[in-house]
Amino acid sequence: MSKEKQPRKDHAENLRFQLERNQQLQRRWESEFDQASQWLLRNWQTARLRQTHADLLQNPRYCPAVEFFLHELYGDRDFSRRDHDIERAYPIIVRTMPAGALHSVVMAIELNVLSHELDADLLRVLIDEFAITDQISEDTYLRAYRHCDNYEQRLRQINLIGILGQDLELIVAKPLIYTALRVAKGPAHLAGFGQLQQFIETGFNAFRKMGKADTFLEAITQRELKILERIYNQHPHPLDLTKD
Repeated sequence: MSKEKQPRKDHAENLRFQLERNQQLQRRWESEFDQASQWLLRNWQTARLRQTHADLLQNPRYCPAVEFFLHELYGDRDFSRRDHDIERAYPIIVRTMPAGALHSVVMAIELNVLSHELDADLLRVLIDEFAITDQISEDTYLRAYRHCDNYEQRLRQINLIGILGQDLELIVAKPLIYTALRVAKGPAHLAGFGQLQQFIETGFNAFRKMGKADTFLEAITQRELKILERIYNQHPHPLDLTKD
């Protein structure tokens, strides 16, 4: 069954599950880690992603989509206001948003939550097993990454990028959905859902600007899959894809 034909109830329940999962994760971050440790890991990984996908960032067609994934779904920023907006807007979202767009929101939240769950596990190992304080070396990062032993979750993280990207490519091609999003901008800000509106609109605009997304998504997912395999296979330079 396609996501468009899935009952809205399924999407709504999945979104509620992801939001509850996110709340639990936020409590974990607040109780286990100080701000300096959190940003140390996130900044390190954001820099790695920017290096891996530097050519896409330099391409005007693909750059907005890369920035969307880095800033709105993963990177070095505070998501608390946006998450609060989603919690408050939940009844409106599940009642009024088209099924395809609702599925995209669910996939985006799952990707965001899973990424930060994996970060929490990794940071816990870096602190407990490798005693990091103010810097992370590549060797220490890779050893901690393998120590976490969460290959299947990492694979899911990469697959979610492809699923979300395909969703957004399909949705932005539907003029009625895009028009509805634009019309909702003013009311959303007035209602106090500005961060949520920005999150959704940024993703839509990035993929609308790009058009066909297959080349972009293949580049992102294949590179990340290759790095994942190289890390687990003890490759001497797993993050440098110029070295075989």
